[in-house]
Amino acid sequence: MTDTFRLTLAQANPVMGDLSGNADKVRAVWQEAKAAGADMVAFPEMFIVGYNAQDLILKPALQASALAEIEQLAKDCADGPVVAVGGPLKEGEALYNAYFILRGGKIAHIQRKHNLPNYTVFDEERLFDHGPMGGPYNVNGVRVGSPVCEDAWFADVPETLEETGAEFLVVPNGSPYYRDKFDRRMSHMVARVIETGLPLVYLNMVGGQDDQVFDGGSFVLNPGGQLAVQLPVFDEVVAHVDFERTSAGWRCKDGPKAVLPAGEEQDYRVCVEALRDYMGKSGFSKVLLGLSGGIDSALVATIAVDALGAENVRCVMLPSEYTSQGSLDDAKDIAERLGVRYDYVPIVEGRDAITNTLAPLFEGLETGLAEENIQSRLRGLLLMAMSNKFGEMLLTTGNKSEVAVGYATIYGDMAGGYNPIKDMYKTRVFETSRWRNDVHRDWMMGSEGEVIPPAIIDKPPSAELRPDQKDEDSLPPYDVLDAILYMLVDEDKSVAECVAAGYDRETVKRVEHLVYISEYKRFQSAPGARLSRKAFWLDRRYPIVNRFRDPS
Repeated sequence: MTDTFRLTLAQANPVMGDLSGNADKVRAVWQEAKAAGADMVAFPEMFIVGYNAQDLILKPALQASALAEIEQLAKDCADGPVVAVGGPLKEGEALYNAYFILRGGKIAHIQRKHNLPNYTVFDEERLFDHGPMGGPYNVNGVRVGSPVCEDAWFADVPETLEETGAEFLVVPNGSPYYRDKFDRRMSHMVARVIETGLPLVYLNMVGGQDDQVFDGGSFVLNPGGQLAVQLPVFDEVVAHVDFERTSAGWRCKDGPKAVLPAGEEQDYRVCVEALRDYMGKSGFSKVLLGLSGGIDSALVATIAVDALGAENVRCVMLPSEYTSQGSLDDAKDIAERLGVRYDYVPIVEGRDAITNTLAPLFEGLETGLAEENIQSRLRGLLLMAMSNKFGEMLLTTGNKSEVAVGYATIYGDMAGGYNPIKDMYKTRVFETSRWRNDVHRDWMMGSEGEVIPPAIIDKPPSAELRPDQKDEDSLPPYDVLDAILYMLVDEDKSVAECVAAGYDRETVKRVEHLVYISEYKRFQSAPGARLSRKAFWLDRRYPIVNRFRDPS
């Protein structure tokens, strides 16, 4: 009977649908594990395909190809550590989210996910069938149990594994980030350890997939809930974890314990990693964006530089006659601080041409929103033309406050392929900009120091589409707006509850109305990094046509 066990953890970043590429990552880490004398190497949930695959997982061709890759991996990794890797399993009419144990050139065991999450970004009830509870598998004489992700958030599967002889638990996860989620994971896993009396390995993937970022942060708990190993968040890591048999059962030896950064830093890191992987995994290397001299485009430009490097970022100032000298100066200032390419493309001539073209139709009508939006849409047209010509993805720069109430021009400043701050309220944009000026980390490709000019942070926000325009001409002050939006959107509170919290009822009703009538804009908006449990897309899905208004 063995008294030691070495487990290699692959906190790795798959590419959605790149089955052969993901399998190659498994082979590379398996070689490391073999050289390190590991008994087993574990990968996250659904690693061979990527996660969350949504309806892609329903394609029979993908299911067959994924199984073929896993069977080939078993053959290629026959003479070394056991491989544990996630993938889809089609059996008859059933489709399972499965975890494959590869030993001796074959698939030796399959754990089928039993509890299927069906909330926030997850639709697993729609995609998969419930697997049986299952039992442990043998690795060099040690019985290991693998509850798959959600299976470890409830007591039934881990307790069944313990009752059927599991000696410790390895939990593969595809768990995406939202603010403060790590604490929820840890509390659930501590509960499982206390209930079963077994050590538990929580293995999470890293990397961006569309709006979601998987933040890693894998860890190992010993019985009683003692933390033995803590891997860093967001970084790809291969870690060798050692267990030893004691008179009280298996225990993990103390290993590295990474210090996890604060929430504001993790939010910013998510914006950077989301953009970096969205670009890299979709085949783009360069971006451009309209740089207005305002805080939102300044922060997006900074995120882009930190994600991709200054040499891969183009910023374009597109001034009209309403653009202030301060905005011109601030835009040029931040471009120079960031070291990006800066282009100056006035829109006055193009706007005059459009105005003249429409003059016969608009004659006698009051000048207003239509003329303001012409400016925004002309900027969108010019930026998209540059995107097409230069092969650079256009980033859009609307914050969550604007996205929520529709304070943006569809086909204008909403044009673009990705929005790094889509789930960041305006007040947090200011906080994050100040934080970035004070903090620099080695994962940031941009320079340290005060990269965002204080003048941009301090001045009143304005769309500058008419003389002396300020955002507060059309919206409540952002501290009030964001507080109301957080209650209505993130917490699903009623109008009455907002009023009870001290907010003016007329203002709350106006904000509620703006949120509902802007759904069609969000439906057509670019994807963006998910920072909360109520990001606009998979977390919050509303009908476009909707006459309901809260009567309270």
